[in-house]
Amino acid sequence: MYFRLTLILLVITGMSYQGVQAQEKSKWKELDKSPMDLIHYPANAAWRNYLSGDERTKTAQVRLSYSRPAKNDRDIFGALVPYGKEWRLGANEANEITFYQAVDIQGQAVPRGTYTMFATPNADHWIISLSSERNIWGAENRDAEKTVATAKVMTTKLDESKENLSMTFKKMDDQTAHLIMAWDDTQVALPIGFNPIVFENMDVSPMDQVHFPSKSAYTNYLEGDEKESISSKAKVLYSRPQKKDRAIFGELLKYGEMWRIGANQSTELTLYSNAKINGKELRRGTYNMYARVHQDKWEIIFNTDRPAWGHANRDEEKDVLTVTVPVQMNSEDLEVLNIKFDEKTSETADLIIAWEKTMVAVPISFE
Repeated sequence: MYFRLTLILLVITGMSYQGVQAQEKSKWKELDKSPMDLIHYPANAAWRNYLSGDERTKTAQVRLSYSRPAKNDRDIFGALVPYGKEWRLGANEANEITFYQAVDIQGQAVPRGTYTMFATPNADHWIISLSSERNIWGAENRDAEKTVATAKVMTTKLDESKENLSMTFKKMDDQTAHLIMAWDDTQVALPIGFNPIVFENMDVSPMDQVHFPSKSAYTNYLEGDEKESISSKAKVLYSRPQKKDRAIFGELLKYGEMWRIGANQSTELTLYSNAKINGKELRRGTYNMYARVHQDKWEIIFNTDRPAWGHANRDEEKDVLTVTVPVQMNSEDLEVLNIKFDEKTSETADLIIAWEKTMVAVPISFE
């Protein structure tokens, strides 16, 4: 009924239905004078569905979307784009560059992700900035605290002026590509490294190591007969988890379960000469140590399947020795796992493992 009434009104007012359609179409956005472009590195990752074999599985390492303003007989750098003022590196919305892996930008490790790009042009160089702030129009009022990397790149002059801002990737070698940006008579190249040096944050379970005898850790400071008589017999390398208000034995570490005796990589015992562990022979070498914890005893397992991250999928065929030691109660409630050698004589020691109020002592003697 509503549709018929509308047609009657259109006829009365002299408008046709086709005229209304044309009027609606006129509301569509016109072609932008600075149309967007999308480039990939490597370039053929953009059309991998047309490739075959190994090429078919090619994935992009970098993707960049940007708008391409035209020169239109204008002077660009130092005029339309002033020197010393941050620029969106194009037109309209800020450019977005996506790294599909961590990259290196002039010694700065940038995690994988999508970032906006800006440039502060100068006559002889540009300062390129990457920001984690997204969906912004240009560079005005951007949050400078979200800048994740900056790079200084030198300008070169082109023999032939470019009418539109243009960007492309140039492969330098297997580990490096340059993002080339050119407009008018100016060009810059931003190096991108695909094998960044990444320094991780301090581990919450930092590593530690202990030696038997303890003085063997710094024999270069000993003198005379002491220096001659002391040599390292054993070393333990382990990570030190913390309680953090958790109940450990029987809860976090359930009785009957296997444990790496620490955190992260499996704890390692190195013997520099043949030894006896709780009376059982173990030859010189390096072993992963595991414990099956019970309320009254621990089964300590020595394994040669190294390196390993914890006990998951442990190759039991490479277990070379298992000893059982009783659990003792420690008077001090230890916040952090502690391992140390309790030296008895020059040839014997107990390897003490203690955390919370639980402690075990593993006797070791050397030939």
